[in-house]
Amino acid sequence: MDFAYTITGFAVGAIVGLTGVGGGSLMTPLLVLLFGIHPSVAVGTDLLYAAITKTGGTLAHGLKGTVDWKITRLLATGSLPAAVLTLVLVGRFAPGGIDGAASLIKVALGFALLLTAVALIFRKHIQALALARFSGTPNPARTARLTVFTGAVLGVLVSISSVGAGALGVTALFFLYPAMPALRIVGSDIAHAVPLTAVAGLGHWFLGSVDWLLLGSLLIGSLPGIWLGTHISTRIPDRVLRPILATMLVLVGAKLISH
Repeated sequence: MDFAYTITGFAVGAIVGLTGVGGGSLMTPLLVLLFGIHPSVAVGTDLLYAAITKTGGTLAHGLKGTVDWKITRLLATGSLPAAVLTLVLVGRFAPGGIDGAASLIKVALGFALLLTAVALIFRKHIQALALARFSGTPNPARTARLTVFTGAVLGVLVSISSVGAGALGVTALFFLYPAMPALRIVGSDIAHAVPLTAVAGLGHWFLGSVDWLLLGSLLIGSLPGIWLGTHISTRIPDRVLRPILATMLVLVGAKLISH
């Protein structure tokens, strides 16, 4: 068990606790760029890491009543089949299987990080725009269809890059449900991320791209890191953390795309 992985898990866990941003946007690029982990193994391992760490968040939001289970089900209706289909297609048709799809995974991860950075920087503006443009009489059937479609897009993106279930999912839900309280949107998104990352992670395991020792090392550090970050989050202004984190994601995403 490499102690450096545990330290990295602690650092990422603390940042997740501070900002609420999913660990995939930080952990996967660190594993690829800093430790030289193969992209498919980094993605597969991080997906199971996310499923375990977000289970606690789902439980907390569920007990507080800040999860809209109907939205979660609609998202999962699109995301779970899309994730399975994406992994089957990549595993069967990509040269060399999932291991041979390293270049595709790096590029997908890079673009996902750039989109996540945009979502972080402009989240309040996006929410205000959604309230202004979509505050009329809602069309439940249309909104339900768009929610399923959003889930499908997230399923493809998350299964390839492990990024997207957090900031991108929340941003999409702000557009679809502009009148819903932000905490309920975040809770619903976290609840949806658990089955999505679990299914995608198990798919990667089936394809042989999960390192269980690495997963254990990351969890040993990240669980106390998340606890610490959550407890000190009130002392550091969100307006300071999010631009710094978004800038880092842009730099890392650009490096992955051009690598």
